[in-house]
Amino acid sequence: MPALSDRSYILASTPRDVHWRTARPLQAMTPSHADFFTDKGYVRLEGFHPQKQIAGLRQKLLDEIKRLKALSGGKSLPGALQKLPVFQQIGKLSVLVKVPGVHEALVTPTLIDCVTRLGGRAPTAIQDTQLLLSPPLQGASTLTGLNWHVDVSTRPQDPLPGIQAFFLIDDVAPGGGATLALAGSHRVGTPGRVAASELRQLLKTTGDLAQSLHPLGIGLVEMSGRAGDVFLMDLRLLHTPSVNSTKNVRMMATTRCFLNT
Repeated sequence: MPALSDRSYILASTPRDVHWRTARPLQAMTPSHADFFTDKGYVRLEGFHPQKQIAGLRQKLLDEIKRLKALSGGKSLPGALQKLPVFQQIGKLSVLVKVPGVHEALVTPTLIDCVTRLGGRAPTAIQDTQLLLSPPLQGASTLTGLNWHVDVSTRPQDPLPGIQAFFLIDDVAPGGGATLALAGSHRVGTPGRVAASELRQLLKTTGDLAQSLHPLGIGLVEMSGRAGDVFLMDLRLLHTPSVNSTKNVRMMATTRCFLNT
């Protein structure tokens, strides 16, 4: 099994994430990777997309942002963005910026093969890729007031409904607005696990969230990393956008692969 690495939101309290350093991700997969995905609900593929390819896509996004005058230094949009709540800023910027070919560049046959191996069957539908762009300097990083949610409604005992891919188009530092997820939350409500109502109540409280989650077998994962990294996540996992406290635009994208039976 490949080495494990800690690239987490709070290192002392977060599960270690399995990753593939790949030029050949399919050959690197083992039953242990699938077991980790089943247990934690995610895996990370480090360096999945080549740097040269990602650099070209990143530059196209920067050029379009500049053309739209969508960030500080422009004459119209910055004021409009600043008036919106933090997470609405992400949605607004992500919709405004349009670059052709994003889906084709990121959702490759190799990626679909990885999803198929983890899911045990080929996707029956793949959603068009959506950009996830966060303006810089949105405020201080925080774990309070976040929008924890799942994208599909299903019971824990039901078959895996699908896998969501998160793509890093640029380096994303800790605190840089990366998506956060709760590893193991897809098993909430099953025998021996915390009840969903208890977990949701815990997420509303203040204090050291990661420390509170640890005894429940749930870890806080921040999808930060290097350009080209990909996270694959069980659609039943609780996740949320986060605040971008850095001076750089958060550049990610996502797609959902559905595994309906």
